[in-house]
Amino acid sequence: MDSYKAAGVDVAAADEYVSTIADAVTASWGKNVVGGFGGFAAGLTIPPGYANPVLMMSTDGVGTKLEIARAMGDYSTVGTDLVAMCVDDLAAVGARAIGFTDYIAVGKLDPDRERALVESIASACARIGCALLGGETAEHPGVVATNHVDLAGAALGIVEAGKQITGEAIRPGDQIVGIASPNVRSNGFSLIRKIVDDLTETLPGSERSVGNVLLEPSIIYTPAVLALADAGLATGFAHVTGGGLPGNAGRPLPDGLSARIDTGTWPRPPIFDWLAERGNLTLEAMYGTFNMGIGFLVFARPEAVDQVYETVSVFDNQAYGIGTIEESSELVQLL
Repeated sequence: MDSYKAAGVDVAAADEYVSTIADAVTASWGKNVVGGFGGFAAGLTIPPGYANPVLMMSTDGVGTKLEIARAMGDYSTVGTDLVAMCVDDLAAVGARAIGFTDYIAVGKLDPDRERALVESIASACARIGCALLGGETAEHPGVVATNHVDLAGAALGIVEAGKQITGEAIRPGDQIVGIASPNVRSNGFSLIRKIVDDLTETLPGSERSVGNVLLEPSIIYTPAVLALADAGLATGFAHVTGGGLPGNAGRPLPDGLSARIDTGTWPRPPIFDWLAERGNLTLEAMYGTFNMGIGFLVFARPEAVDQVYETVSVFDNQAYGIGTIEESSELVQLL
């Protein structure tokens, strides 16, 4: 063995691939980006309007939803999932994402696949005004299977000091507004992959395959959530990701308070009932794994709820009144 290429890493092919993603990446850049594409690093100037800015970071991955993408031969949506998982975590504390980086690990470089991933990430970043500053695509022959890929990212956010949404303002009597998720987003796929054995099967009541429904990209809640934060309409937020409603609804609550959620107050997308039936899963297991049709929670004073609905609708998101905050030692109550 006398070359890196013989060991499974084609540096020349990697360089050629990088050149093909330049336009997609730089299309997400605004005037506050410092540096050029292909350098060792790129940076950002602080946007105007901040007197005492606080920088915040979030990191996440897409998880085993990538295996559904691989089986379907479609990587055009999972980049949106990656961006959503990271930037919506920032929005949950009132921070606006301004910069993003990605990390792609592969067994063998597939330029078409990797380009689809990066273009999906860049497009999602551009839609919310967040610059995709750079990333890394690493070949790991002998460690990652030849036709497999893993995907992770990190987002940099900014918020004015003292304007963070911590949940400390949540009080008994506050209302819980759930913003709808029409799909699974990117959580629970390790369980899904044990349940689903035929991605081409048509989802009952739909003309689409189960695989296509599962690959639907996540809604990015950031624009609506930040509008609520800017308007002072929320006392707290929760991003419903891994652990579902039981694992996330209580995270911002002050001690002694409980999120009381009525699970009959919103329509459940058909994919969840299908998964429950096919996997013979209890509702407890379903709610502890999936978002069950609610991807983001807004906690608000009763008098602000109508404005919350109006604001969310501007961004084409559907919202439902799903519960209240009360004093209790039980952090989350699902009824």
